[in-house]
Amino acid sequence: MSEQIDLSITRKYNILNKLGKGEYGIVWKAIEKKSQETVAIKKVFDAFQNSTYAQSIFREIMFLQELSHENIIRLLNVIRAENDKDIYLVFEFMETDLHSSVRGNILEPIHKKYIIYQVLRALKYMHSGLVIHRDLKPANILLNSECLIKLTDFGMARSISAQREGLNPLLTDYVASRWYRAPEVLLGACNYSKAIDMWSVGCILAEMISGKVLFPGTSTLNQLDRIMEITGRPTIEDLNDIPPAMISMLENLNSNKNRELIVLLGTSDLDAVDLVSKLLQFSPKKRLSVEEALEHPFVSDFHDSEEEMSCPYTIRIALDDNVKLSIKEYRDRIYQDIFRRKKELRRRQFLNRGYS
Repeated sequence: MSEQIDLSITRKYNILNKLGKGEYGIVWKAIEKKSQETVAIKKVFDAFQNSTYAQSIFREIMFLQELSHENIIRLLNVIRAENDKDIYLVFEFMETDLHSSVRGNILEPIHKKYIIYQVLRALKYMHSGLVIHRDLKPANILLNSECLIKLTDFGMARSISAQREGLNPLLTDYVASRWYRAPEVLLGACNYSKAIDMWSVGCILAEMISGKVLFPGTSTLNQLDRIMEITGRPTIEDLNDIPPAMISMLENLNSNKNRELIVLLGTSDLDAVDLVSKLLQFSPKKRLSVEEALEHPFVSDFHDSEEEMSCPYTIRIALDDNVKLSIKEYRDRIYQDIFRRKKELRRRQFLNRGYS
């Protein structure tokens, strides 16, 4: 987990300063020498330590190459580390994230509306391409000084195109930070949908308004308990897709609806309260879709259907996401993709010099 930077990076980029370091990686602000573009370089430590982590890195790279939207972070380059264990991801640079902005209490009401509107724009593009993010939270929404946002961290993203084809893709319940997980995820449903992202948007909006996490659960059971204090207990119909064992677990919780959302949010903006309440429906079938959310009065200052693009095709990635592959298979495919991208770049540079 060394902070040392490979020569292949320093030859191409001027490293300015360290932006942050965590258990799994380190991020620097840098300038690409040739274009003078400011970028963020993320060194992922031991990217192929196990097949689950390798799969996450593979998803991140492959989905970001397929997703092209101004509110989704651009992956500019992927660089193989000299030790064949780490890997470098180069992204467009963003100044901060929503988590820091909420904690700093620097957002005005109009900023909150604009941020949620942009999140919905990005989700409309993704959902129309049959991709769900599965890990939406304030730390994964990047911001710049003009309040433009970019969704990031697509390591948990999945294509749900198989559902269109009559199949049930295998979807793990260990997604998103617990505080932003939808009830059906907490309860182990195996065929959840775009609605899990919409639940997360409701949690994020509530946090922006109140300045604190709405459901800071300390365990799965405590998380469900806190949720039902606001949503009330689900009906039998709401639990159609939930495994019976998990339904029995719910019966042991004592929660009754006794907390008013408007009081918890501490706002007089009734449009904001209404949107949060319609996103935080226990049943995924009762939640607003992203298209419906874009029509909501809360974002009416920004809503423009001509600017809210859908993805013109179904997004899929190269490997079957329903099967866990070996570390070597994920690593080989990533390296093959790096080679392909470099080859394509050289071809374009050759053609741009005036040759045919």
